[in-house]
Amino acid sequence: SKKQPLGVILYGLGIRQVGKKAAMILAEQFGDIDTLMHASMDDLVTIHDIGLITAQSVVAFFKEEKNLHLIEVLKQAGCNFTQEKKKVVQSRFTNKTCVLTGTLEHYTRNEAKAILESLGANVSGSVSKKTDYVIYGTAAGSKLTKAQSLGVMTMSEEEFVQEVENAKE
Repeated sequence: SKKQPLGVILYGLGIRQVGKKAAMILAEQFGDIDTLMHASMDDLVTIHDIGLITAQSVVAFFKEEKNLHLIEVLKQAGCNFTQEKKKVVQSRFTNKTCVLTGTLEHYTRNEAKAILESLGANVSGSVSKKTDYVIYGTAAGSKLTKAQSLGVMTMSEEEFVQEVENAKE
């Protein structure tokens, strides 16, 4: 457990308002605990998916002496407090919320999700008015119907594959 990535350790520290997803976002953004410890409110709120309340909780956590002591103890015990920064390729999916639906033929669902995340997208499991794109394969059902009723942009799997190819160039 000493070799876990920073995101897992951040989640384990129990910072208020920081769940698994926020912990991974912070780890990928800052790369190491020392940089995160010195991050300002402004640094934190500029990160997509990190809001004001979460930023306040992170700043407050790293101001408490007992938390700083715990981190020192964990460092001396050999815990990993680094993580590779996420490399995001700018694309039409950057900072967009996407939902996958239907049977995909070119990728598994997990592969498509990983591709979208590498292109800067936030992948959600449900359609809402905040959804930017619904990417659909064959036998798409209620998610596609809901997207159309809400006026959310839809994209076939073939269009998605083409966008991925364009982003690689």
